[in-house]
Amino acid sequence: SVAIAQKMGLSEEEINRIYFAGYLHDIGKMLIPSEILSKPGKLTNGEIVVIREHVNNGYELTKDIELANTIADLILQHHERLDGSGYPNGICEDEIQLGAKILAVADVIEAMTSHRPYRPGSNIEVALDEIKGNMGLLYDTKVSKAAIELFEKDQYNYSNIKQTLLI
Repeated sequence: SVAIAQKMGLSEEEINRIYFAGYLHDIGKMLIPSEILSKPGKLTNGEIVVIREHVNNGYELTKDIELANTIADLILQHHERLDGSGYPNGICEDEIQLGAKILAVADVIEAMTSHRPYRPGSNIEVALDEIKGNMGLLYDTKVSKAAIELFEKDQYNYSNIKQTLLI
């Protein structure tokens, strides 16, 4: 998230905001039963509803943190999509804050390349294909292009990112 924000030339204040939101974006999962989060195999519709509550939980847990700008809205919006198909509020386009759009792309890349109980992680090319295929539809075009450039043109070392930054 930070590397994308830097690539986009955002202010130091906004980069710091994204940095802290990146660390805390999934804090709401603390309130989700571990047997759901670690369940191998397909989740039921009810379990998906429970997992999706992590953004609301995260918002509630962070809304009173005092930073230059609040990070709670970024946490709340990091699963929203440009076309309104995301959650929890189904907001779209300009209703989604830029920092949340950055977190969304970084989160997709991290999630797709990480092992999960129900599937092995994919390689970075598969994750970037997801971003490319949905650029301008689900994911912000400028954010997507910055993320793609980091890996394809700048030869960004993803394994170092995963070790040093919580995307």
